[in-house]
Amino acid sequence: MPSSSADLARWRTEVQSLPIWLRRSIGTASELSTVQQIIKQRQIHTICEEGRCPNRGECYSQKTATFLLMGPTCTRSCGFCQVDKGHAPMPLDPQEAEKVAEAVGLLGLRYVVLTAVARDDLDDGGARCFVATIAAIRAVNPDTQVEVLTPDFWSGKDAEQQQQERVATIVGVKPACYNHNVETVARLQDRVRRGAKYRRSLDVLSYVKALDSTIPTKSGLMLGHGETEAEIIETLRDLRSIDCDRVTLGQYMRPSLEHLPVVKYWTPAEFDRLGKIATALGFQHVRSGPLVRSSYHAGE
Repeated sequence: MPSSSADLARWRTEVQSLPIWLRRSIGTASELSTVQQIIKQRQIHTICEEGRCPNRGECYSQKTATFLLMGPTCTRSCGFCQVDKGHAPMPLDPQEAEKVAEAVGLLGLRYVVLTAVARDDLDDGGARCFVATIAAIRAVNPDTQVEVLTPDFWSGKDAEQQQQERVATIVGVKPACYNHNVETVARLQDRVRRGAKYRRSLDVLSYVKALDSTIPTKSGLMLGHGETEAEIIETLRDLRSIDCDRVTLGQYMRPSLEHLPVVKYWTPAEFDRLGKIATALGFQHVRSGPLVRSSYHAGE
C-alpha cells in the first residue's frame, strides 16, 4: 500500500491512467465470496486471491481455480510479483493437501492448477507437497484434472542434480500439464526475476519432456518490462526448441509503487499478432491478450 498521501495520489493517478482494455470487473460478489469463504475457513491460499488476478471471477464461474501451496510467503524477491516476500515463510501445514482436496470437492472444480511460492528453505523445494496434493485431490475427486505450475526448484548445493530430481518427483505422478514460466525475455531476467535464470527455466521444461514426452508443457511471459517484439519471438522460438506445447502472453500490471514500473502497455492488436506468431511457430495452445494469466482457460 502507498505509505504517504503523496504516494497514494501517485498510485491513484497510475491506476486511473490504465488503458481502457485493462479495466475489467473482477466478477460478482457471489462468485468471489463462495470461493473466498471456503478458502479462508481452511486456511489455504489461491494465487487468484494472493495475486489479485483480474480473471478470478470468470475462472471461479467456470469451475477453475489455482491453489497456492506451502503458504503465501516466497523466499525469492521478484520485482514484478504481488505475492508476499521479505520475511520467513510459514511452516508447512501437514493437512494442506487434504484441505485443498476438500475445497476442490466443495467447489465442484473440474480443472485445478497447483502452484507454489518458491521455498528454497525446504530440502526438496516443495516437490513432495505437489505430489501429496495431487494424490489427495485424485482420491476425493478422481475426475478432476490437475495441472502444476512449479518454481524452478533450483538450490545452492548440487543444484542441477537436485533440480532434475525434484522435477522427476512431480513428473512421476503424471499431471495433466506441467507449467513453468520464463516470465520475461533473456535480457531482462536479472531485473525482473531476482534469483532465477532463463536457462534454468528452459531446463525445467526440457527435463519434463525427457522424462515423459506425453505430458504437455507450458510456459508464459508477462509483457511490459521493456522487451522488444523481436525478443519475444526469440523467446517463443527457444520454448519451441525444447518442445514446449503451450504458451500464455499477458500484460504486466504493476501491483504497487514498490514494484517495477510498466515500461509499455501492449495493445490488444499487438497481442493478437503475437498470438498468431506463436501459433505459426507450432504451439498447440496459445492464449495471448492483455488480461491473460498463466492459468487463464487452463482447462481447455
